[in-house]
Amino acid sequence: MNVKELFSLKDKVVLITGGEGKYGSFITAGLGEADARVVTASPFLDDGERVAAELRNKGLDVQARYVDQADHDSIIKLKEQIKQEYSRLDVLVNCAVARPMQTYTSALECWQKSMEINATGLFDITREMADLMAQSGGGTIVNIASMMGMFGPDLSNYEGTDIGTPPPDYFFHKGGMITLTRYLARVLADKNIRVNAVSPGGLIGNQPQRFIENYSKKVPAGRMAKDDDIKGVVVFLASEASAYINGENILMDGGMHA
Repeated sequence: MNVKELFSLKDKVVLITGGEGKYGSFITAGLGEADARVVTASPFLDDGERVAAELRNKGLDVQARYVDQADHDSIIKLKEQIKQEYSRLDVLVNCAVARPMQTYTSALECWQKSMEINATGLFDITREMADLMAQSGGGTIVNIASMMGMFGPDLSNYEGTDIGTPPPDYFFHKGGMITLTRYLARVLADKNIRVNAVSPGGLIGNQPQRFIENYSKKVPAGRMAKDDDIKGVVVFLASEASAYINGENILMDGGMHA
């Protein structure tokens, strides 16, 4: 197969959760640019519609749908919508994440809410969409984890800023996502479903300048991640170009932990 065909997602139906978010909007664009038929789903339907409309104006096939990852009935409704509208599902990208905890001392109720969405909800939507994928003959799951699921926090990044101690729930569930990736790679293999993860480092955004400086000097690339950096690796894992890669977690941190 020609290498361009290997990386193509033409005619593939792709569901991305949280595709309107910080990393999600770039991933959604990349999937569409690879000619996928993309559905982005989250509770924030207005934001999803905005991102989808912007990408449709560029000629990409992107639609927005509602889902509440903490609500099983909502997940089932989305599953049925995709089945009715597309008759199949080829790729699931788990990008949605809730951030109810703000710091180490946040209320325990915030931890519980985080687990409801980022642990139980993640597994629920993955299992249901894997079932739909299996009905279509198989497919690929790409989990958007984080380097924070692999390493403890580097508190020196926050020196000279008013950013507090990073919240523990994010580290907990991103680490769990990486392990779940390996588990599902084994369990779903007989359904012809591959499962891999990407663990990005920090994405440049509205961080304080001091944080950007603290962070960037530790990266051989000399900078934080930007919008295009994650597109290629997700399209790679979603496509036939990675057909012999399964149960892996790709660290995308510019060499910070080399």
